[in-house]
Amino acid sequence: MKNLIKTVGLIVLFSITLFSQNVFERNCKECHEHLPASLQRMFMAYLKVYSGEITVKAAIKGYLIKPDKKLSVMSDLFIDRFGIKEKSKLSEKELEEAIDIYWNLYNVRNKLK
Repeated sequence: MKNLIKTVGLIVLFSITLFSQNVFERNCKECHEHLPASLQRMFMAYLKVYSGEITVKAAIKGYLIKPDKKLSVMSDLFIDRFGIKEKSKLSEKELEEAIDIYWNLYNVRNKLK
């Protein structure tokens, strides 16, 4: 009986942890933590190339739907070492939500007052 209670407790705790994370944290952040270029640095590269919210979000979405070296904002050296990301398995809604979270997390303009 005690083992059953412990097992149920662990399952509940795991479920709470899993569902408390948003789509960005579950699907993007964890893998990117192991790369030498931070998500913030990648964000700044996108901002430098595409400049505005609409174009940055469209570029990221396009790249995640159909990854291609020509569409990447990362250097050739980075791509040669780490390769091109696999096509995203997220639905269009999840992808847009993750990109919105990413934008809001790293967009410094929202933090200036």
